[in-house]
Amino acid sequence: MNTNSCGHVTPLLTRRDVLSTLSCGFGWLAFSGLASTTSAAEAGPLMPKSPHFAAKAKRVIFLCMRGGPSHVDTFDHKPKLTEDSGKSGKRPGTKLLGSKWKFSQHGKSGLWISELFSKVAQHADDLCLVRSMQTNVPAHPQAMVNLHTGNSQFVRPSLGAWTLYGLGTTNQNLPGFITITPSQGFGGAQNYGSAFLPAIYQATKVGSDNRSVANAQVRNISSTLNPSAQRAELELIQTLNREALRRDKYNPEIEGVIESYELAFKMQSQMPATMDITKESEATKKLYGIGGNGPMDDMGRKCLLARKFIESGVRFVEITHGNWDHHFNLSTTLARNASEVDTPIAGLLTDLKQRGLLKDTLVVWSGEFGRTPHAQGGDGRDHNNQGFTLWMAGGGAKGGTSYGSTDEYGYEAVENKVQIHDLHATILAMLGLDHEKLTYRYAGRDFRLTDVSGNVIKDIIA
Repeated sequence: MNTNSCGHVTPLLTRRDVLSTLSCGFGWLAFSGLASTTSAAEAGPLMPKSPHFAAKAKRVIFLCMRGGPSHVDTFDHKPKLTEDSGKSGKRPGTKLLGSKWKFSQHGKSGLWISELFSKVAQHADDLCLVRSMQTNVPAHPQAMVNLHTGNSQFVRPSLGAWTLYGLGTTNQNLPGFITITPSQGFGGAQNYGSAFLPAIYQATKVGSDNRSVANAQVRNISSTLNPSAQRAELELIQTLNREALRRDKYNPEIEGVIESYELAFKMQSQMPATMDITKESEATKKLYGIGGNGPMDDMGRKCLLARKFIESGVRFVEITHGNWDHHFNLSTTLARNASEVDTPIAGLLTDLKQRGLLKDTLVVWSGEFGRTPHAQGGDGRDHNNQGFTLWMAGGGAKGGTSYGSTDEYGYEAVENKVQIHDLHATILAMLGLDHEKLTYRYAGRDFRLTDVSGNVIKDIIA
């Protein structure tokens, strides 16, 4: 046996290009495609599963704004902060910084939204703003991992992995969990990993941060072998793997290799076509802001890919966009970031709605924390974990509503505080999963995403 750099155990007889198909960053890369001859039992981990109760949402698109967007400049209207701009802040030596952008009410619901998100604001009656979020620590890596796994101290399965474990996926030829251009820092692979859950539940990575997604592809998706030779080679490798597993009786690494090879074998038949946006109409591309070298082209492509993935049966898709860490030059960098995502996200919501997908697709927009109401360096904001805003749309979220609030300046949540475990419990509930019953036995105890806490926020579920 041989151990690769990920710690996965593979047979010594495995070919080099087969070894390269495994993802070392908690994702799956393709070996080749065609219908697998494995039994239903062997394909079992990803087969669709019944939820605990009737679900509002069937799938999730998580829009992760890495770096911590400023809530007081985007979705948390603070007129008192604007009025008192320049006055002393709570922290010694700080001065309040009012928002440079105008807020106005939108839709029949009258939600207050910044002009930075003028296109998303057109969907105000579909949005549920949660303005009382809190997280444990104001440091990016810990807060990011906490947002994704519910724990910043230990390696735990991600929300996407738990979702896939609980529900399976409806398309056995595609991964059930895909992460598009994930951050390599701020927790890295932990944010989309499976930890102690079986490795098949970790995400497939498409692209990487700080690179355009336009040319992103799943490596080694094709093979020079003919179909029968591909199947014969894979069966030989899998026979060796299964023999090793039979001998060891329990070996999660080998189980992961077996399952990943089978999934990768089936991916070639559908993954390239699903990732191909060239056949989308020009009107659709324009809707997402795709075209030329415009600032929204990259995010537009990501959002369109997300729609195509969930439309094809993928259970959980995450898109990462950043950097929203605006310590300095807030007036230019925040405006730039917002301009990159506003049209694409609005386009995604419109497209999902037109296709009848929004009603059972939960879209979540969030960063790992918010920013301070006081200035940093005159034109920036520092980290703030005591109060920030996220929003949900579709999938059972109560549209046109605002839940919770921060104080009059936006320093901290003061009404209906929502912790990360509460958020996770609520998302699982929308998917028909009881967060207290969705458990996995490991190291002598039953683990769950929400650990020993978490309350479903029933007021934001339609």
